[in-house]
Amino acid sequence: MISLLTLIALVAGVLALVDGIIRVRGRGAAVLAVIEIIVAVLFLIAFIPPLAAVVPTLVSTVTLAVVLLILLVLQLVLRGSSRRGGVAITVIALVLLALWVVVALGWVAIPGLT
Repeated sequence: MISLLTLIALVAGVLALVDGIIRVRGRGAAVLAVIEIIVAVLFLIAFIPPLAAVVPTLVSTVTLAVVLLILLVLQLVLRGSSRRGGVAITVIALVLLALWVVVALGWVAIPGLT
């Protein structure tokens, strides 16, 4: 059974991946969008049990989440010509990733998420 914390991480990773794909198709900062896609894919791969043994040897999921958070903030600042829906996806992914990092590191204990 998947925990709620894992579900939050997966939704945040998928939203970050979709945000990166939308931004690559646009005319914004394409280099940041490609990096965002790569980091989001690595973050999502870390939650697939057969492949999870490969990703943590490279970097931890928390490190990938922090890098993804930084990229999402940069995408908000360097918004470019993305549509209003793209900004909403970015903000939702940003909030979910921040929540996941805070709970995963044990800085805040929210009953039912662990």
